Amino acid sequence: MRLPILFLFAELLPIGKKLALGAEVNESATKQAAPRHLKRIYFADSEGLEYGLNSEIKLHKGDFISLSLKGRLESGEEVDLGGMTKTFLAATADISVDSSGLLSANQVGATLLYAEVRAGDASLKTNDLWVSVSDPSEFEAEEYVFSNVSVAHPTMEAKIGRPALIEPGDFYPEVTLHSNVNGRVSGELITHGSTIVERIPSASLIKGDTIKLSLPGRASEQGEYELRLTIERAGAGLVYNSYYFTVWKQEDISKDDCQIAFLDKKNKMIYASDYKGNRLLDFSNAGYMGGGVPLPDVPVQAVVEPGEGDDTASIQAAIDRVEQLPVNERGFRGAVLLKRGKFEVSGTLYIRAGGIVLRGEGDGEGGTVIHGTGVMKRNLVEIGGTNAPVIDTASRVAVADLYVPCGARSFRVTGASTFRAGDQIIIRRMGNDRWIHEIGMDHIYNRPGGGVTQWSPFDLDFDRIITAIHGNEITVDAPISNAIERRWGGGEIFKYTDADRIEQVGVEHIRVDSDFDPRIIDTVMDNDTAEPYYADENHAERFVVFGSAKNGWVRNVTGSHLSYSLVQVGCHAKWITVQDSSMYDMVSIVTGGRRYAIHFMGQLSLAQRIYTETARHALIVDSYVTGPNVFLDSVSAKEYNTSEPHHRWSVGGLFDSVSGLISIRDRVWLGSGHGWAGANYVTWNTEGELTSQQPPTAQNYAIGHVGPKIPGIVPSAYDPRPRAEAYWEHEGKHVRIESLYKQQLEERLGKQALKNIQKR
Repeated sequence: MRLPILFLFAELLPIGKKLALGAEVNESATKQAAPRHLKRIYFADSEGLEYGLNSEIKLHKGDFISLSLKGRLESGEEVDLGGMTKTFLAATADISVDSSGLLSANQVGATLLYAEVRAGDASLKTNDLWVSVSDPSEFEAEEYVFSNVSVAHPTMEAKIGRPALIEPGDFYPEVTLHSNVNGRVSGELITHGSTIVERIPSASLIKGDTIKLSLPGRASEQGEYELRLTIERAGAGLVYNSYYFTVWKQEDISKDDCQIAFLDKKNKMIYASDYKGNRLLDFSNAGYMGGGVPLPDVPVQAVVEPGEGDDTASIQAAIDRVEQLPVNERGFRGAVLLKRGKFEVSGTLYIRAGGIVLRGEGDGEGGTVIHGTGVMKRNLVEIGGTNAPVIDTASRVAVADLYVPCGARSFRVTGASTFRAGDQIIIRRMGNDRWIHEIGMDHIYNRPGGGVTQWSPFDLDFDRIITAIHGNEITVDAPISNAIERRWGGGEIFKYTDADRIEQVGVEHIRVDSDFDPRIIDTVMDNDTAEPYYADENHAERFVVFGSAKNGWVRNVTGSHLSYSLVQVGCHAKWITVQDSSMYDMVSIVTGGRRYAIHFMGQLSLAQRIYTETARHALIVDSYVTGPNVFLDSVSAKEYNTSEPHHRWSVGGLFDSVSGLISIRDRVWLGSGHGWAGANYVTWNTEGELTSQQPPTAQNYAIGHVGPKIPGIVPSAYDPRPRAEAYWEHEGKHVRIESLYKQQLEERLGKQALKNIQKR
């Protein structure tokens, strides 16, 4: 019998509290074998009703309940399996279950639970049952400083990812703090980044008490405001916390602008953050040399003509010769020019030193063609090695802010005396197991008919350069793309070195093609089918792969018949630009891990003026990618699936003036448990089909989209738990600012920066 798919929360009440972790539970002295004619088994609630698939029992830490296991015989008769031999299996240590079925809630988290019973030669298993454990007092420890904070205003939303806007003349928002510490709190209300509007006198904090901070007067001047608090704790260092709001007349925001990023009367961007300061990122640091710098034309130092047969060795020899040349004052050694014609490449070409460019004489039919020959799966050009930057662990300093918002360039640390402007640093945003639970990624339903991997804690490492230090406040060159919050693990910074990263490297003006076997045809398309297509996979996979590299580029290349990607920017790469390039007629089966035309795994990279056909995920960002990364002025056509952040919390991406299928969503059990694929993403003036949902603790933004709004995979009949929609605005109509990236770039660097990135 097929069970109905249900989602319900247990009405079970805890039957008591465990006296001690080592307390024992009496078990029956004898166990009976299950009846041979037992057909199926299931958990039942306190009223004897069967728990449906993926039902959930909610408990507090320290609670315990007795599980009831029942079964149905082939005759239809129900039997109680309480006294029979059985095995309880819990996926995590968040709960424990003894052989009698006594379940203990040990720590916060979600656990998949099921039971197994042997009935003759058969092994029977229950439906998936979830147990979720919470702890109402978990954030009352002194390290969190405040267990609860609320920001109140009659007309302002105080929610993550929603603009905190008030009108001129309104009273200021009121902040209520429930303190975990003894100490003092003082503060300043700041506008325009540094102008002090009001000072909050120092007030006592008493552990367990609540304090309200009310600012006198009314908001008179339009602008962005920060209420910056300094907390002194007895016997501990200073910590900081801030709350934000924007004062602006609604009538002064053009109907052609969006509410969270609009132009003032001087045509400058105003960002309306949420009450914690999270805002649309400034993406303008993405691209070669940090954005706005023209790609260079490097003088030729070696020339290669097409030969008879395999040209791999002759091209590599020319690259190696240029590698021996000294680097000039701009960081260049020289270009290797491949003359017009067809170059057969049976292996991989390696650029191992900086300052080298591989150049052809055009990516058109009459230009330079690199043709991947043979049946070996490989990359055709690899730039840089595989070594990551080396972190100086001894330089570690903790972030002193309780919360650093997404989009921030400045933050405070416990001590900045060992750091200097110009230092390369890693800003590490830690995500602990409690945060994994908060975003629901320890509670991913099994793939229907299969399994899934729940998430484990992970860090996000932002690669930045210090631009200024004032006291213990550090400012960096590009914003962080995910909030750092103490309760979810906090943050820390380290110095690093990257001697193994090569730079000033590029590939340009080349057409690439690959051998493939046209006799191999398939119709598989992920979980569906398609019209027959070429599906051979024993041939070249990628054209250009950036490894440990920075300040590189690919421009004016056209690809055909690759299986994986035209360009892949690896996880140790930054400041890469890919532009004016196209990908056609990809050849592989259309399923996992293939047809990623432009594939970003690193940060601070830009792909602009890209055209793709027959990709599976044309413009794609991998897992744990820290951003910002930008796709600009690009088109994907004849797609088999969506452009997207693909899995596991990639942050800080922008799809700007992109036409095609795009999705930013909870991918739940897809892959091996992709879950929330992207956070703090922006789609700006996009066209085509779009899915955009809001992940917990973050936001995604869909501004000025024209085209169908497509629901996510979930909620669904199988998993009806609600998922919030992203922040959508101006659906069906583009906003006045044509390109967010270009507007931000012009404001930061001027009009010349826009000219520098135009097509030449």
